[in-house]
Amino acid sequence: MRTELSTGKKTALYGLMCVLLIPFVFPTWWMVTSSVKPISDIFAFPPDIIPRAFDFSTYSKVFELQPFARQYWNSGYIAALVTLGTMTFSSMAGYAFARIRFPGANIIFMIVLLGLLIPAEVTIVPLFQMFNRLGMVNTHWPLILVPIFGAPSVFATFVMRQFFIALPVELEEAARVDGLGRFTIYRKIALPLARPALSAVAIFTFLHSWNLYLEPIVFISTPEKFTLPQALTQYTDAYGGAMWNIQLAAATLTALPVLIVFIVAQKQFVEGLAHTGLKG
Repeated sequence: MRTELSTGKKTALYGLMCVLLIPFVFPTWWMVTSSVKPISDIFAFPPDIIPRAFDFSTYSKVFELQPFARQYWNSGYIAALVTLGTMTFSSMAGYAFARIRFPGANIIFMIVLLGLLIPAEVTIVPLFQMFNRLGMVNTHWPLILVPIFGAPSVFATFVMRQFFIALPVELEEAARVDGLGRFTIYRKIALPLARPALSAVAIFTFLHSWNLYLEPIVFISTPEKFTLPQALTQYTDAYGGAMWNIQLAAATLTALPVLIVFIVAQKQFVEGLAHTGLKG
C-alpha cells in the first residue's frame, strides 16, 4: 500500500538531497565558471561562486591554439562507429549465448566475461605491437577496433544476453512454425524487442568511447588526429604550465555531449538495465 510522506518529511528529504548534490554539482559549476575567469581568480580561496569578471575569449582561444574542431569531429565519429559496431556484434553474440544451445556455451561465456577482469594497461603493449606491425599506429583504427572487441563489448554482450534470456520462448517457437530461420527470428523479432537493452548499450558505449584516454595517447601522435581527452592535455604555455582557464573552457565544451546524452537518455539507460534482469 502506498503511503504519502508528510510535508515536513518531504522538506527534510529534499533538503538532504540538495546537500548530497553539492559534491557532485560544485565541481561542474566550478569548471564552467572558471572557464570565463582570469587565471588569477581561478584558485582564489574561498572560491568565487559567481565570477567577478567574465572573459569569454578563452573559448575562441581553444580553437586558435589547437585544431579543436577537427579533434571534436574525431571523437564524434569514432564514438559513433564504436557504438554502432558494439551494438551489432554484442546483440548477435548475446542472442547466440541466450538462445543457441551448443556444447560448452556456458563455459565459453564465462571465458568471455573474464575479459572484464583484465585491465587495459595489461594488454596495451601487445596491442601496440600488433597494430604497429599492421601499420595502423597513428591512425584511428585502434581506437575503433579495440573497444568494439574489448571490455565494453563484453559488458554489452552480457547485457544483451540477459535481455534475450528474459524474452518468452513462445515467440520464437511461433516464428519457427511460420518457417522463419534463426537469423530472421533474431532480426525481425528479437532485435526490435531489445530496444531498451540496445539503448543502454548505446549510451554506455558512446560515453566510454568519448572519454577514452589511454589508447589515444598510446596510438596517436599527430595533433590533427587527437581525440578530445588527449587534446585537453595540450593547452600549456611556453614553460609547460597549464593555461587553466583555456583548458577548462575546452573541458566544458568536451563535457557538453556527455551531459546532453545523460539528461536526454538517462530514463532509457535505467530502463534498459532494469529489463535485462539477472536470469541465466
